[in-house]
Amino acid sequence: MKRNASAIWRGDLKTGKGNLSTDSGVLKDTPYSFGTRFENGAGTNPEELIAAAHAGCFAMAFSAELGKAGLTPESIAATATVTLEMLPAGPTVTESHLSVIAKVPGAEAGKVMEIANVAKAGCPISRLLNAKVTMEARVE
Repeated sequence: MKRNASAIWRGDLKTGKGNLSTDSGVLKDTPYSFGTRFENGAGTNPEELIAAAHAGCFAMAFSAELGKAGLTPESIAATATVTLEMLPAGPTVTESHLSVIAKVPGAEAGKVMEIANVAKAGCPISRLLNAKVTMEARVE
């Protein structure tokens, strides 16, 4: 399976602007810029998109792992926080931290936490990132 996204950038780094699109149409000419990446401008940025991908991927992987254990989640709320740091080699994504709240009726909290850790390690986006992946999870 392959998925596509495209970017068009016009201008220099600080004053230029770009647009992102995906073949699915979910993103269509979505604006991004230096301001949206390194400041607080309106639009998206690559790190935000990585965070969304990681949160979504983890939530699906967690659900799959729970299913293997015969458990069905009522809900999994996952947030990924991606850290971009300036290192000697240049700007680098150094960490993605997952914050998770899982509602799994009838499940033992310890077992759910064990499964969450399996999902964190097995999520394809966790394995893609050349960064530290951490997690804080709570079972309700």
